[in-house]
Amino acid sequence: MNTYSNPKDLRTFGKIAEWQEEMGNKFFDWYAGVTEGDTALTEREKALIALAVSHAIQCSYCIDAYTTNSLQAGADEEQMMEAVHVAAAVKAGTTLIYARQMQRQVEKITM
Repeated sequence: MNTYSNPKDLRTFGKIAEWQEEMGNKFFDWYAGVTEGDTALTEREKALIALAVSHAIQCSYCIDAYTTNSLQAGADEEQMMEAVHVAAAVKAGTTLIYARQMQRQVEKITM
């Protein structure tokens, strides 16, 4: 089956630095600093946030990576699913808030 995305790309993500090493390395340093270890947030909390965002932005690579990271960081299936529900609720709310724009436009046109 041909697809634009290849699941094998996730394992070779580091290759993105090959054609612009300085920026690539800066990205990976920043990325690791943000996502790894316990800071104000635990590594488990960070993994769950990343998992939820991965679903909201519909990134297949990210979903695979942060499902693995969440499990490795000690999250369980219920916590992972709850994180996805939170992302879905926020995304749905974001969609629905634009209904106010539609309502204002309808009022403007029909009044």
